Amino acid sequence: MASSRESIRRVHESPSRGRATGSSSGFEARPSSSPRRRSSKQSRSVSISDSTMVTDDLIFEFEALQVSTNSLDPNSRSFPYSVKQQCWEKAEKIKGRDPDRWRRDSLGNIVFRKLVGCPGCLCHDYDHIVPYSKGGKSTLENCQVLQATVNRSKGNRTDMSKADLIQKSSYCRVSGRDMDLVELSAYGNVRRAQDSGGCSIQ
Repeated sequence: MASSRESIRRVHESPSRGRATGSSSGFEARPSSSPRRRSSKQSRSVSISDSTMVTDDLIFEFEALQVSTNSLDPNSRSFPYSVKQQCWEKAEKIKGRDPDRWRRDSLGNIVFRKLVGCPGCLCHDYDHIVPYSKGGKSTLENCQVLQATVNRSKGNRTDMSKADLIQKSSYCRVSGRDMDLVELSAYGNVRRAQDSGGCSIQ
């Protein structure tokens, strides 16, 4: 019994001895508290400097992105924001409706300004009249408001007549009340054009 107790005691005591003295039991000695603090400070300083470098790089890239998106580059595939605004302004107005919210595309389809790029009949795209892949520029002269469904059908084709494009239109019968409800859901109110003569719903 005494020999078994001694062997158990040695098993329990040997790890602590190994940690403290770094003996041959296979356990490494724990480093003192001061070197650990020093190493953490060094790692912190490295991580801070690294994050600063990353931040500077990101800021530079973001500024470059801002410059590219704000520039009026006719070779860009997408229309600049200012060109889209002017393109909307040159689309046909709808009598009695707020021209900032409603227009007709080049085929006479009614489109709503807040619905862009969706497949519904009131949705629109800013279309390159001469397709970009065929050398068309992203300029106001080459921009038209077009129902999104028609634009998808048109693609980069240049051989489609106006009658063909009208056939591709997604037709929906929209009453004045329907348009009021769309405005209410999107803006929270209904605005009439000055020539409507009707009441305004707020």
